[in-house]
Amino acid sequence: MAKISLILAHPRHGSFNHAIAATAAHTLETQGHEVRFHDLYQENFDPVLLAPELEREAYLHTDQAHHCQEIAQAQGIVIVHPNWWGQPPAILKGWVDRILRPEVAYRFRQGDAGDGIPVGLLQAKAAVVFTTSNTPRERELAVFGDPLETLWKNCIFGLCGVRLFYRRNFAVVVTSTPAQREIWLEEVRRMLCIFTPA
Repeated sequence: MAKISLILAHPRHGSFNHAIAATAAHTLETQGHEVRFHDLYQENFDPVLLAPELEREAYLHTDQAHHCQEIAQAQGIVIVHPNWWGQPPAILKGWVDRILRPEVAYRFRQGDAGDGIPVGLLQAKAAVVFTTSNTPRERELAVFGDPLETLWKNCIFGLCGVRLFYRRNFAVVVTSTPAQREIWLEEVRRMLCIFTPA
């Protein structure tokens, strides 16, 4: 079975995001996968990218190097986070900045003349992103579009070589009932079957 990286970014313990992550972990482990789970807030992950880290051969702190190694080896990736201002929480954006580094997640072609065309290096065949929001989907699309879809699908996973991408946004969470949330969690279980060949 596969090595799956599962990344959670929500500050409130007991949130629906935590329920999604717990459901994802249990589902994947039941399928026989090796789940490498990181609750970024619980781990107090430092999201601040400092200038010395910009160097390709930069020294990486042990925790950062561990994250880099895990994501490089992952055969599947699951991300769980709320939609804040059309973006992930800052802690998760910092995780992207510091962990999806050159020579870990991508590199630019040798002799690149500034075109910025990357070669994706991630081994993961598929990535699933679960997001939550408190805006009805119809209004979200009409007023804001879907910046998270573009960010994760094109700007991050597409750039890093992950070919299959799936995203599901659950809304409206703040007014949802326990019954509705259970239906959503069943969707999470079904979606994660993509990591297990039929």
